[in-house]
Amino acid sequence: MFPPRANNCPNPACDSDVLEAVALSRRGTVWSYTENRYAPPPPYPSPDPFEPFAVAAVELADEGLIVLGKVVEGTLAADLTVGMPVELTTMVLYTDDDGVERLTYAWKAL
Repeated sequence: MFPPRANNCPNPACDSDVLEAVALSRRGTVWSYTENRYAPPPPYPSPDPFEPFAVAAVELADEGLIVLGKVVEGTLAADLTVGMPVELTTMVLYTDDDGVERLTYAWKAL
């Protein structure tokens, strides 16, 4: 789960609150995608003016997982295809009032 937490397993079938960090593959293929065309509501930060952005569900073949995440800035749904190889990177999500750039994970096409 992201962001990670120290305890409180989100799976109701868990019989423990001990969670272990597991590294996942940084590469996968686009399983599905969409485009967000509206600004998130407060308290979530959003650039002004708002720019649409793509979100991709990426299949990590080694783990058998599908991971949802933003796609790097400048990539919209029209630029994506199912099966496209992608790699995890980071990008600036926003700059806070103190001028600190806040990063997030994002998928980029290979």
